[in-house]
Amino acid sequence: MHLAQRHRRRLVILTIAALTLASLALVVPGADAKSKKKEIERQQLERLTPEQRAWLEEVALILTKEERATFLALEKDYQRDAFIERFWKARDPYPETGRNEFKDRWDARMREVRGLIGDLEDDRAVVLLLNGFPDGQVEIRCSGLYPAEVWYYERAETLGHEVLLLFYQRWGTRQYKIWNPFDGYDGLIKHADASLSRPGNITSVINSCPYDQAAALRAALRFATQGGSLSFATVDAGIRKAPEPTTKEWVATFNSYTTEIPAEATTFSAELEIDYPARRQSRTVVQGIVSVPVDQASVAEYSGSRSYNFILTGEVLRDRKLFDSFRYRFNLPVEEITGDKVPMVFERYLRPGDYELALRLEDLNAEAFFGLRQPIEVPLADGAPRAEPEDEETRRLLAEANAAIATGATTLRIVPPRTQLQTGMRRIDTLSTGDEIASVTFVLDEKTILKKTAPPWNVELDFGSLPRMRTLVAIAHDASGREVARDEVALNTGSQRFAVRLTEPRRGVRYRDSLRAEAALDVPEGRVVERVEFYLNETLVATHYQPPFTQPILLGSDHELSYVRVVAYQPDGLSTEDAVFINAPDYMENLDIQFVELYVAALDRDKRPVYELAQSDFSIYEDGRQQQPVRFERVSNLPIHAGILLDISASMDENLEIARNAALGFFEQTIQPRDRATLITFNDHPILEVKFTNDISALAGGLAGLKAERGTALYDSLVFALYYFNGLKGQRALVLLSDGKDEHSRFTYEDTLEYARRAGVSIYTIGLKLPKTQMEPRKKLGRLAAETGGRSFFIKDPSELPAIYEAIQKELRSRYYLAYQSTNTESDNDFRSIEVQVARNGVEAKTLRGYYP
Repeated sequence: MHLAQRHRRRLVILTIAALTLASLALVVPGADAKSKKKEIERQQLERLTPEQRAWLEEVALILTKEERATFLALEKDYQRDAFIERFWKARDPYPETGRNEFKDRWDARMREVRGLIGDLEDDRAVVLLLNGFPDGQVEIRCSGLYPAEVWYYERAETLGHEVLLLFYQRWGTRQYKIWNPFDGYDGLIKHADASLSRPGNITSVINSCPYDQAAALRAALRFATQGGSLSFATVDAGIRKAPEPTTKEWVATFNSYTTEIPAEATTFSAELEIDYPARRQSRTVVQGIVSVPVDQASVAEYSGSRSYNFILTGEVLRDRKLFDSFRYRFNLPVEEITGDKVPMVFERYLRPGDYELALRLEDLNAEAFFGLRQPIEVPLADGAPRAEPEDEETRRLLAEANAAIATGATTLRIVPPRTQLQTGMRRIDTLSTGDEIASVTFVLDEKTILKKTAPPWNVELDFGSLPRMRTLVAIAHDASGREVARDEVALNTGSQRFAVRLTEPRRGVRYRDSLRAEAALDVPEGRVVERVEFYLNETLVATHYQPPFTQPILLGSDHELSYVRVVAYQPDGLSTEDAVFINAPDYMENLDIQFVELYVAALDRDKRPVYELAQSDFSIYEDGRQQQPVRFERVSNLPIHAGILLDISASMDENLEIARNAALGFFEQTIQPRDRATLITFNDHPILEVKFTNDISALAGGLAGLKAERGTALYDSLVFALYYFNGLKGQRALVLLSDGKDEHSRFTYEDTLEYARRAGVSIYTIGLKLPKTQMEPRKKLGRLAAETGGRSFFIKDPSELPAIYEAIQKELRSRYYLAYQSTNTESDNDFRSIEVQVARNGVEAKTLRGYYP
């Protein structure tokens, strides 16, 4: 064929091929989607500030795909700045300290990389940032080789193993990379040809190097090619592994706190009224009332329980920076709303000035939103309400709460002694402001010891010869006898006291429609408070993440018997609480246990209950000594106290609907008139949704409006749930439904297991989607159940839950009750082991493994 013809034919073939490839590109699935995604990301990057782009570059190694996508999707600079702050907090290994050790270490390493290496994509930069400086380092500057470095780690941070790495400038490029045996020796040798790149010749090149460099090279090449139990791929992947955040679900948590309305979301109308009822020292009380017309609010109807369920998220900006943020969850029974609006109240303390307020109200029952962003001008309040809410019902409800606001002109504060240990006679002074104080009463350990009618407002106390904890209260009254201020302090408690107390509402005062809850905190030196939660009758009203710790609370129709509870948490999960009963007697009934009570499940080899056993079929042993039962009966008619501990962390999102329906089925099948049940949910902290009750509609109401979000504190929540059972007699069972993961509990598994053994509550654990390869969490859940006389279940599909709940309730209804008087007359408090045996082949007795007297 003629050369010109060949050339023309080749052009035709290439043209056809090019057209074919072009046509294929048009139909490649996802091609347009990828291009669109890249264009969106380009636009997102363009709206970042230079500082934010620099941050993205510096954390690229440790930024997850989800975190990057979330950060780029944020619309506002102040939100991105808040995201960066939360990003570092999620990686803080010791949140109880005043500094973030991970961030400090990363910043220091980044400065070193910038100064010594410069290029963040250089493999040396990657390894240094993730593992720190090597324990040994040798620079290779041989005449026959491109520049290289050998790094030695006695124990690499990311791999936890001894590591030798060879970094080299492949083909003489400026950027260093880790040498891979599959790269061969060509890239190591200058002007390498076929003969020089043979293994034998590379050896001769290395031999020409200085002794220390040659020795380091040989060791690094040997480690890469013969790494023993670690292959090069394992070493390379391990050395580049980014540290994970302490909680993997923090991004979902951050997203849930945004005030942005999702694109194309359904919306509804609402109104906002702002009032400035009073002054608190240099700040003004800013009270917001969000009202949703009843015809705009969706109602959850769950097994006879009807409620409105909202989440209110707010941001306060000053000078275009996030100044304050808050979040409230409202669960409002329909029957409690008597007007044509659903009112929700929030409150902040702000200094006079100009701010921007952003709100997002989410109707959980309709997945609809209301959004608002408006400027507010906070005045210097004079102590009198500046305006009353326009809605008459809201005005009536808030009257009592606002009446409790102090103006800030009159204050009284006890000055704690400088020394911690107080003995002998000591004078305690106070600081006061305002001219209303006519007298001050001092109360020590709930006993009035002195009333002074003229300043100075101080008291002489005899602490005795030995230091013991005392509680001192100072109460200021005006000329008419009205209380105008008070303070309380615990003495001889040391520097680690963590306590919260309610200064409002007042004990013994009756309230009709509303009240103001206000908490005062004692925090250990150098520690911080993560959040404070306010409850009304165990219903979470609001969570505060920073002062002021005050919350207006609207009372329902059952205000004749109520109490307010406040719980404060430190970042490590340590909590403290206080409660004040309102409109109710200030006593509680204590139940005495006269016998050691056992609830025994008798199961055959197929784990089916065995019925019709007699007392003579059972033998009881305490610490190896046989005990004589004094009571025996089937428990089919005895009361049951049952609880469900339901995981609502972000990982439960796709299974939450099935899980809560199954939980409702368990309540409906199990709870009879003499029984009581409770619902406790948990994510990064436990929430007592419904206290013990036999009202199925109340339990159903607790299951309404749940939302899967935040992290998982499994062990802390288990301890909380078991603690809630304290003081109850009879058969007690807790059903735990979770994926078995714990991310940041303060309590360890061993702590939780020990507490479970003490609690005397049978635990039934249900591990959801826990593969058999995850032996550790399966083992832990199984042991919790075995030690407490319960059972463990592991399921792949949430649809299996109804059958499991049915099996649990059948077992609870087919147990045997045995009570005995222990023959152990010792006064010690040591753990006493229990074993119950059944005199029938193939029948196993399951009950508590022991108790503490």
